[in-house]
Amino acid sequence: MADHGDDKERHLKRLRRVEGQIRGLQKMIEEDKYCIDVLTQVSAATRALQSFSLELLERHMAGCVVEAAAKGGPEADKKIREASEAIARLVRS
Repeated sequence: MADHGDDKERHLKRLRRVEGQIRGLQKMIEEDKYCIDVLTQVSAATRALQSFSLELLERHMAGCVVEAAAKGGPEADKKIREASEAIARLVRS
């Protein structure tokens, strides 16, 4: 179970900002805005999500993964594998 603690409201605020960017993109399409302008906004929304993802991953590694590694055993292996898979997904995106 994830505990976002003190960061929860900040995370939600960032995601709401991205949500606003996506709604803006929908409006740009509805209004037949210039393709390059739309693509510029897609890039901005993508960067915002990537930045959020990296911050979340860093928090996970500093908390869950470090804690599991200190205990050792199968749980540590699982957490490290999960983090590695998450990093691979982010690299591919």
